[in-house]
Amino acid sequence: LDHAESPRNVGTIPDADGTGAEMNPVCGDLLTLFIKVEDNRVADAKYQVTGCLGAVAASSILTELLIGSSLEEAEQLDHQSVLDALGGLPASKLHSAALAAGVLKKALADYRSKTGG
Repeated sequence: LDHAESPRNVGTIPDADGTGAEMNPVCGDLLTLFIKVEDNRVADAKYQVTGCLGAVAASSILTELLIGSSLEEAEQLDHQSVLDALGGLPASKLHSAALAAGVLKKALADYRSKTGG
């Protein structure tokens, strides 16, 4: 609830090293994630989201989990990691954690495509 009411790391990173975006076709939630990588670690992560409070909370906690993590640690984050960090979500909002995890995979893939890694 704290992350829904006081979201962290909202915004963009204009020179992001990786960007991922996805829309949930069922509910219409739209999430874009931006990551900045330095020395094989996620130095910064920001997001823009349009959607329910579950999507806001999942996006916010995702950035908290990402910042400072190694790329290998970031690759291991999935929807369950997001749910666990949030302490769970109502059943009707579980898609929010899946959206966050999916966007992360896209941002990491974008980073790797730009760097050849």
